[in-house]
Amino acid sequence: MIRAALFALLAWSAPALAATCENVQYSGKGYAICTVDLTSEDLRLFLYDEDDAVLGQFGAVDRALAESDEELSFAMNAGMYHSDRAPVGHYIENNTEIMRVIPNAGPGNFGLLPNGIFCIRQGRADVIETLKYVDEAPGCTYATQSGPMLVIDGALHPRFLVDSTSRFTRNGVGTSADGKTAFFAISRGQVTFHEFGSLFRDHLDTPNALFLDGNISRLYAPDLSRNDIGFSLGPIVGTVISTN
Repeated sequence: MIRAALFALLAWSAPALAATCENVQYSGKGYAICTVDLTSEDLRLFLYDEDDAVLGQFGAVDRALAESDEELSFAMNAGMYHSDRAPVGHYIENNTEIMRVIPNAGPGNFGLLPNGIFCIRQGRADVIETLKYVDEAPGCTYATQSGPMLVIDGALHPRFLVDSTSRFTRNGVGTSADGKTAFFAISRGQVTFHEFGSLFRDHLDTPNALFLDGNISRLYAPDLSRNDIGFSLGPIVGTVISTN
């Protein structure tokens, strides 16, 4: 038992590995998918710098990390935000709650209930439906709320229509049943919610998945020679590696 506990401690403290990203085709649509192993990779959320200024760009996150001899290996926008880049819903960064849980319906995609929360803890990450999250109070190190849920306990969101005409570039995250793997996907063209949710349910086999945003969706993935730029973002999710 002592040897097993020591091995687990060493595994958690070992240098973090980089996320792996690839371009895939599924059901006639193109996607970039980045896979994160939570047992060996350091996944975090980023919003403000030490002076409480919005980071907003992948490059700004990288510059902040450089002060600790670290850098991003993958990143994506991570949830809806107001005009001042403050998160619309629940947000926790490094054990500090910046925004409370919003449990009720509201305007836009965020309020298309059920929505959910992406929760990062030591060695695992989970997409959790919002009301279930409130009941369980899982104690996340990092968390971001967005919506709608794409997949809920293996089923697509009940409001998604096969024949929908609403198409946008969309990005989201799904997690494996054991919480050890997170899949981040961004469409390489315009897709419907039904098409995007089906990617997570049927191709990635994630029992739960969450829509992060659409139209403004951006990705940093050196594997794919991508460093999408544009106006300032709100929350950003990414994996961190040491430069030493």
